[in-house]
Order: sequence, then C-alpha cells, then structure tokens
Amino acid sequence: MSRRVVRQSKFRHVFGQAAKADQAYEDIRVSKVTWDSSFCAVNPKFLAIIVEAGGGGAFIVLPLVKTGRVDKNYPLVTGHTAPVLDIDWCPHNDNVIASASDDTTIMVWQIPDYTPVRNITEPIITLEGHSKRVGILSWHPTARNVLLSAGGDNVIIIWNVGTGEALLSLEDTHPDVIHSVCWNSNGSLLATTCKDKTLRIIDPRKGQVVANNFEEPVALQEMDTSNGVLLPFYDADSSIVYLCGKGDSSIRYFEITEEPPFVHYLNTFSSKEPQRGMGFMPKRGLDVSKCEIARFYKLHERKCEPIVMTVPRKSDLFQDDLYPDTPGPEPALEADEWLSGQDAEPVLISLRDGYVPPKHRELRVTKRNILDVRPPTGPRRSQSASDTSLSQHTLETLLEEIKALRERVQAQEQRITALENMLCELVDTD
Repeated sequence: MSRRVVRQSKFRHVFGQAAKADQAYEDIRVSKVTWDSSFCAVNPKFLAIIVEAGGGGAFIVLPLVKTGRVDKNYPLVTGHTAPVLDIDWCPHNDNVIASASDDTTIMVWQIPDYTPVRNITEPIITLEGHSKRVGILSWHPTARNVLLSAGGDNVIIIWNVGTGEALLSLEDTHPDVIHSVCWNSNGSLLATTCKDKTLRIIDPRKGQVVANNFEEPVALQEMDTSNGVLLPFYDADSSIVYLCGKGDSSIRYFEITEEPPFVHYLNTFSSKEPQRGMGFMPKRGLDVSKCEIARFYKLHERKCEPIVMTVPRKSDLFQDDLYPDTPGPEPALEADEWLSGQDAEPVLISLRDGYVPPKHRELRVTKRNILDVRPPTGPRRSQSASDTSLSQHTLETLLEEIKALRERVQAQEQRITALENMLCELVDTD
C-alpha cells in the first residue's frame, strides 16, 4: 500500500478573507478607461485610486484609516489633460506618488498628511519625453528618486525626479507596444513583456538586451479560458505569487520553489463581484500580530474592498519564519551612484515591533542630482497618545494662523482697491 507524501510548507493553509463592510471604501467612481494597469496603488499611509473625472484625468488619495463612505466632493489629485492610466507610490517616501497619462506626461505629486480642502492641481514636477500615451510607471527599488516610464511609443525612459532629467532612454529594444516592466530586487536589470510575445531581460545602463531566448518554460500552469488580463503580484519574502484577473472574481496563489516542479498551487480566494483593479500592500504595511502575509485592495465599480491573506497560527508571539527582514523606506543608493554603475541590495528592516511610517518628508526638485529630504524635527515619532494629540493641536494652530493671514490679506486687498479708486477719482477731477 503506497502512502501519499504531502509537501511540507508553512504556506499550505494560507486563506483569504474580505474585510467587513465598515472597513471598505464606499462610493468611489473607479475609472472606466480601457487600460491594463491595476488602477490602484497603496502604501502604509495612503490608498490611491484612479477615478472618473470630467475634463481630464484624476485620482483620489485617501488615508488608510478613512474607511466608509467617501464624500462626493472629496478633493482629487488633478492636473492631467487626459485620463490617468497608471499610478505608483515612491518606495522611499510614502507621501510621493507618480501618475502617467494619456496626455503623454508623467507628474510627480507630494501628498500632505492632512486632508486638503481643495483639489491638488500642482505637481512637484512634470516629466515630458514620450511622444504617445504613458501607461507604465515603476520606481527603482533601491536608488533614491529614480523613476521608470514606458509609453505607447515603445520607449522606456528612466528619470531622475530630483532634477527632472531623463537619465536613460531605451528606444530600440522593443518593436511593438510594451505590456509590462519590472525591476529585479536590486534594480540592476529589467524584465519586460511586449506585444511581440517576447520576454526580455534588459541592462538599462548598457542599453542592451542580455537575455530573450526563452524557448521552454521551467513550469507551465494552465489557468482558465478567460481572456482577461492577469495582474501578478509577487511576494519575495514568502516566494508566493498572486494572480488576479481583471474582470475575474478570484485570486489564485502559488508558491515558487527552487526544486521541480517549481510552481505549487496553494489555493484560490473567490468572491461574487468581479474586480476592476487591484492594489497590493507592501510588507511593511501589514499587521504582523494577526499573521497577515498579504493584503489586497480590490476595486469594484463603486467601492474598494480590502482582502487579507492570513496564515493561521495559535501563538500570539511574533512569527519569525513568516516575517524575515523586508525592504524598508530608506534608499541604498543615490541616483547618480546607480547611474555610474553601482548596485546595492535594499536596506532591510525588521517587522518584529511593527512598522511606524515616518513623518511627512518633503520632496523638492533641485539642480543637484539628489532628492532633498527634510528630516523630521524632534525625537522619532511614536504611537503614543500624547504624540497624536500634540500633532493634532499643532495642525489646528497652523490652520488658525493661515486663516487669520488669509483674512488679513483680503482686508489689505480691499483697502488697496479703495485707495486705487480714490486716486482715479482725484485724477479725473484734475
């Protein structure tokens, strides 16, 4: 009698669960533009979603804690003259996000920690270099302020956002439309897929395709007969790849190993409503006390629903095997160092005590090839109640001062107008 051997894996029992109704984001008009991006980007502080907007393109940015129904007049991030096609948060500054549009431009925005009173219309910088729509954005994983964009002109441009300059341009590597672009872990190579059905590995600094002759896959997994676009999300810490189909209502996930058959099916999370897009939370934004190993933000037609992937554990202690050190918000290189040929692995942080996002850091465009980061004043932020009340009090004081200054300026403008009228009357009588 033969015995069946069960493969040992700590992720065999990963299960997904949708958040409760009061933890969702309701009444959001998700964009209906026909494009293959995820329409959603998330980090430990904010959730950004591309939305419907008249007279141009826009996206909404919500603090993660602002769940429930979103006011129809909630301020948007606007500025593009055509629909927004892709958005991506900077991995080294949780307040900086880039957007790409059908208007051929890329805009980089600074998002304040407080809720703005009106639409954000002025980007930090606008990057212009593509001749057709820009549909793909990806920040460099280890170099500060390096942003990649790919457009309908079949060109990949790598920018230094701190100077607004194009560092590199890959113009002859793709004969057709680029479908997706991804950096490797240290940002030394790119992987791209193209309409010509070729996967290319590119060294961007040399401008060369270093590998593209992939004749046979090491593993082949048949998914389904749907023709919807698959959005893959890979967690390098757990070696799990999640596949979310646009227009589908399920998330399939597989564990990747170094031994044959390399790809091991784990499970499928299914729900009733199809997904319009999907956001994937970085590891540092997860709740380690609940053994949460992944969190998705599923876009419906009018709402966004968090989906949590969990590994069941009985102990309440920190699970070292589930949470190895993971990339943190500090860059390992400056843009000019990476351009000169240096490579560095991501700066890792431990999640043992949880992750506390740093205070607001301002991004400025300078003539130097560096991102000017204003360090927070005073001691490092903690999660204490006194710190929260102090920040709230300081914010209220600043808002009151701004209001008083605005009223004073308006009064001075009225006085100047009255004096100008009196002067005109005197001139006329003379």
